[in-house]
Amino acid sequence: MTSYDLIIVGAGLVGASLAAALRDSGRRIALLEGRPPQPLPQDDSWDVRIYAISPGSRRFLTDIGAWQHMDAGRLCAVERMRVAGDRRSSVLEFSADEIRTEELACILENRLLQAALWQSVQGCDAIDVIAPAEPTALQLDDDAARLTLADGRVLSAPLVVGADGANSWVRQQAGIGAAPRLYRQKGVVANFATEQPHDGVARQWFFPDGILAWLPLPGRRVSMVWSTWDEQADALLTLDAATLCERVAEAGEHALGRLELITPAAAFPLRLLHLERIASHRLALIGDAAHNVHPLAGQGVNLGFQDARELARVLGEAPAGSDIGEHLLLRRYERARKEDIVAMQAVTDGLQRLFNNDNKLLAWLRNTGLAFTDKLGPIKHALVRHALG
Repeated sequence: MTSYDLIIVGAGLVGASLAAALRDSGRRIALLEGRPPQPLPQDDSWDVRIYAISPGSRRFLTDIGAWQHMDAGRLCAVERMRVAGDRRSSVLEFSADEIRTEELACILENRLLQAALWQSVQGCDAIDVIAPAEPTALQLDDDAARLTLADGRVLSAPLVVGADGANSWVRQQAGIGAAPRLYRQKGVVANFATEQPHDGVARQWFFPDGILAWLPLPGRRVSMVWSTWDEQADALLTLDAATLCERVAEAGEHALGRLELITPAAAFPLRLLHLERIASHRLALIGDAAHNVHPLAGQGVNLGFQDARELARVLGEAPAGSDIGEHLLLRRYERARKEDIVAMQAVTDGLQRLFNNDNKLLAWLRNTGLAFTDKLGPIKHALVRHALG
């Protein structure tokens, strides 16, 4: 048996960020991942998985030493955002200048950020990266958590953190029930080269049958996320490149002229997951293991980084020699995160319900609300500042 102060299961973006945040805490950490890290491709290809990183998350990633490892030429700042309802007169616009900030978000590739986070934890004496690792049993006892691996090794620690995604094995082993609500929608993603420059503007269109977003990438490129009903998403995936480009350009009102596909389309199912608890004795959950939200606001990964930041703060403030797996301590983390998680889930779920239906009264309400909010400067600015993290 090998003893640690903390075991993190899942070394994706959120799990690796927690390890990096605690690397100077004086604690010995085991970071487990099913697949070893992959080197970045040495070509000009683009990852189809794209994230909008809030300024708050960017500060956190800078503080833990990850942001500095990324190629600035692969990053793109969002300077303005334009949200359109299903009536042309219903438009809500945000700009960084309005609230005196440099950017509303930074768009980057999953693999770029993942590689940067791996760099920030590898070579650190306090962190044992165990990859590949396949956990087979988890036992949460009064004195310690014990994790058994497929190769027979047993790891023990006062605390286990589940950062192993939406279908969290750790969550299941801990007996925390999860009943996600399926939206019966998929998010279809792809990257395109554009005829016209995007000028750092993120664009979003709400339709009765889905939500389309174009996120700016470096140069004349955009990343698309089209959240729509399963049948329509599946139909989009069957289109040839030329037809898909025309369909996406038409849905986006040809705002950037002709489109050219640069990464094949892919899709992922959308769901809402709310847990009554994300911490218990010897256990804490972070990231998608703790919550799922609709991607229309692009805040899923930012919520995860906020989890990691808050849990690192709570553990960092624990007195030396104290039991960091004690439920009373972990309740501080849970209480600190509850309001933000519930608020984001309520907003994204409410917008999805409001827009993705054919009710005429709701159509009037949503379009009138967008146009009205655009004219209310203080409310609009408050919404933006909250999203900045």
